[in-house]
Amino acid sequence: MKTENRGNFASKIGVLLATVGTAVGLGNVWRFPYVVGENGGGAFLLVYVLALLLLGIPGVIAEFIVGRHSQANAVDSFKKLAPKTKWHWIGYSGVLAGFLIMGYYAVVVGWTLEYLMQACMGSLSGLTTEQYGQMFDQFASHPYLPLIWMVIVMFVSHFVVSKGVSGGIEKASNILMPIFFLILLVMMVNSFFLPAASEGLTFLFKPDLSKLTPVSVLTAMGQTFFSLSLGMGCLITYSSYFKKDVKLPKIAAQVVSIDAMVAVISAVVIFPAVFSFGMQPEQGPSLVFKVLPNVFQQMPVGILWAILFYALLFIAALTSLISLHEVVTAYLYENTSMSRKKSSFLVAALVCVLGVFASLSFGKLSSLTIFGKTIFDALDFFTASILLPVGGFFISIFVGWFLDKRIVATELRIKHPKAHLFIKGYIYMMRFFVPACIFAVFLFTVFG
Repeated sequence: MKTENRGNFASKIGVLLATVGTAVGLGNVWRFPYVVGENGGGAFLLVYVLALLLLGIPGVIAEFIVGRHSQANAVDSFKKLAPKTKWHWIGYSGVLAGFLIMGYYAVVVGWTLEYLMQACMGSLSGLTTEQYGQMFDQFASHPYLPLIWMVIVMFVSHFVVSKGVSGGIEKASNILMPIFFLILLVMMVNSFFLPAASEGLTFLFKPDLSKLTPVSVLTAMGQTFFSLSLGMGCLITYSSYFKKDVKLPKIAAQVVSIDAMVAVISAVVIFPAVFSFGMQPEQGPSLVFKVLPNVFQQMPVGILWAILFYALLFIAALTSLISLHEVVTAYLYENTSMSRKKSSFLVAALVCVLGVFASLSFGKLSSLTIFGKTIFDALDFFTASILLPVGGFFISIFVGWFLDKRIVATELRIKHPKAHLFIKGYIYMMRFFVPACIFAVFLFTVFG
């Protein structure tokens, strides 16, 4: 395994922005608003916040401990911490998940870039609701246009990852994430002035506990897992580039807090607009590409808001794609004779090949199914519903039961007279509570 010149994040703000970029993605800006809409609004949000505190922060800390202490990629981290055991298969699961997710995620990132270009050209105005739906369906099923955008976004990702940790990933994060937050805040302020802003905010922030069901609770826990990129090796890989002066509990709390803030603000941006222009909050995954263009055209200076929103969506998706790219590249680079640049290019090329099948599953390959699912949906289901929960489950078991508790204490570095009580409580959560929650989410998503 190569250990020389692995690189580190150069600054603490770089650590925060890069790690937030890993967590913040389509799960926050695209998935969270429609999941909230489908599950009753405020009551779901309340459960989601509790899940972040009780499940998200402990899970993030666990992956940080594994990554920072081992100073290795997602596979070799377990080989170093648990030599001559089978625990490294968790790492292989994460690398495989990262690669497969990129196979369809890059397609979706390409969609956001297409819609950004359409918004810039003024093409997202003057259509009916049905025409917006037809527009998306025709584009997604086109034989080569989505593939062109997919190749472009993978080239951008390759360019960033090939430059290394501080020279590529950190620099890109330091540029992209401030732009992302600026756009998000501008759009949030604008949403407050929409006609039915109060109705949308009431739906979001006034919990109606009668709408809370066991399904919505499990969905909230699953959204926490999906949103924070747990179980796919991203946080292990990124934390392996942390310097020793980075306080893991603090950075974990910051990352989870910002991730939650982005999700909530995204909902604040969307729901006032949806209510103001007569749309339904439970529109589902089509909300971003089929519903919102119709909303934007009815808003004052709608073209501007459409451009800002799809730029926001593209940046969020791109930063997550880069982190997935880095997971697979780091493993190849550190376990083969290839340079980082060649490793990154090989990953990008293979993802493009897989992405062809995922993209064409909306068109010419729509009849090709795996267990009744299109290739795109099969990749999504296998990774999000199986590989990620399984990876997260065994990481929690590893940290709670197998990893030397002195390593946990060393990495947490809590300077407080009662620090030992916190560490004991944390280990207890990783042994029982977190695995139980993940297992319940796994059963719900697979068999529910």
